[in-house]
Amino acid sequence: MIRKPIFLPGSLYSLGIFVITATCFSVISATISPTIASANETRPNVLFIISDDLNNSIGCYDHELVQTPNIDRLARRGVRFERAYCQYPLCGPSRNSMLTGLYPNSTGIHQNSQIFRQTIPSHHSLSQAFRLDGYFAARVGKLYHYNVPKSVGTNGHDDPGSWELELNPAGCDRLLEEPDIFSLRKNSFGGTLSWYASPRGDKLHTDGMLADDACWVLERCAKRRDRPFFLALGFYRPHTPYVAPQPYFEKYDLSQMPLVANVDEDVKDLPKAALGSHKKDHELLTDPLRQQAIQAYFASITFMDAQVGRVLDQLESLGLADNTIIVFTSDHGYHLGEHGLWQKMSLFEESSRVPMIVSAPGMAQGKVAETPVGLIDLYPTLTQLCGVKSPENLQGQSLVPILKDPTHTGRGWTLTQVKRGGKKGFFGYTVRTPRWRYTEWDEGKAGRELYDHDNDPTEQNNLAESSAHAATVKELSALIHKALPQTFPADGETPALSDKVWAPNLTNP
Repeated sequence: MIRKPIFLPGSLYSLGIFVITATCFSVISATISPTIASANETRPNVLFIISDDLNNSIGCYDHELVQTPNIDRLARRGVRFERAYCQYPLCGPSRNSMLTGLYPNSTGIHQNSQIFRQTIPSHHSLSQAFRLDGYFAARVGKLYHYNVPKSVGTNGHDDPGSWELELNPAGCDRLLEEPDIFSLRKNSFGGTLSWYASPRGDKLHTDGMLADDACWVLERCAKRRDRPFFLALGFYRPHTPYVAPQPYFEKYDLSQMPLVANVDEDVKDLPKAALGSHKKDHELLTDPLRQQAIQAYFASITFMDAQVGRVLDQLESLGLADNTIIVFTSDHGYHLGEHGLWQKMSLFEESSRVPMIVSAPGMAQGKVAETPVGLIDLYPTLTQLCGVKSPENLQGQSLVPILKDPTHTGRGWTLTQVKRGGKKGFFGYTVRTPRWRYTEWDEGKAGRELYDHDNDPTEQNNLAESSAHAATVKELSALIHKALPQTFPADGETPALSDKVWAPNLTNP
């Protein structure tokens, strides 16, 4: 079946720009036995929603300004993880880790523009495992790394073995509006702070089109109840450039956008590596520009939330909601001036923490889990919930016990890493427990950090050199060094990156 072209109205249509996606749905068999069909109809579906560069500026995470009514209602029907963290605060490494269920030291992916098939080509990705177990697996938008915004409308650095259907729309934000976008560096958008209040409506933007495509896929899936689905929906906002329709900007009073104070005093007790994600561009920011950037970031979140709402509405209207597991998360957190930093790539709370909500049939509803968890835990969780066979070398924990009883502690900590100093540089590792964040740079040779979240939730006071906390430093350092070997493959070596082109093979990669 070939999908009809999507013609965009207004300015895009007048330019003759349109989006065509042609993909054939595969059919298992025209003669599925009644027993198999009945069993498949009881297997839960999965709707996996991920937002790009989204921190915890969300209503249900107690943010005082940001309006996210649709993510909030999802939290009311599922379990919201208060302390969820990425394993690497950068798109490519984080997404490869999450979608393989392996730490970055085992995927070998420590930067963008790479895919795990270059290092561990035989590993089954999350959605591939579902495909091989009879699920229809579709991707709409960004799941693996993309060069945003230039790769919008393409497959980006995607994995062809992971999906049966791929949809890559490109809207006005990519095809029309780039000349109008303000940027700290002219004509630089993806890695540079940049924003624009668009005069065009939701459905002309890429994220609006992604919601349309997801609704279309759900409609198809509703007609085939004999085959469960794994639908992955990756929104681009609030990744730079922060482009959203003008009405979303109007929800946020520019003069009320919060600015971080006392940065000079805050950073005095920090090792150099802690601030290694600083960009020269950010020194161009004035307070008015900072407030504009924050307003645009918040507007982009609320715009993205509206698209989430459209998809949730479609799921419910088609009668699919009661038998569908819904995940909402982000690839990493995001700085908005804390510690003088913007964007990602630090090991502070703002950069490593992510929103995570899981709503699953038969599990707890409207509850909050306080114990630390990681994106790496989603793979074993979803396969267990759906009875899907998973690789034996997964490194995360299943969150099913926590979904049943959110007071369950599980592993009780989570680990995040980042690299400093280029190809021959060193790693920083941070461990997060319910109370503490402890960070070591180059095994402590390039500095240490310790923060008491019970008394210092914004991580202003580095206690690592305090004699009063020497025992805590010793304990958490031992935890990192005990956990670290678990992040590597069985042979203890990070797999090398291959330049060879992977020949896609669904069953025996």
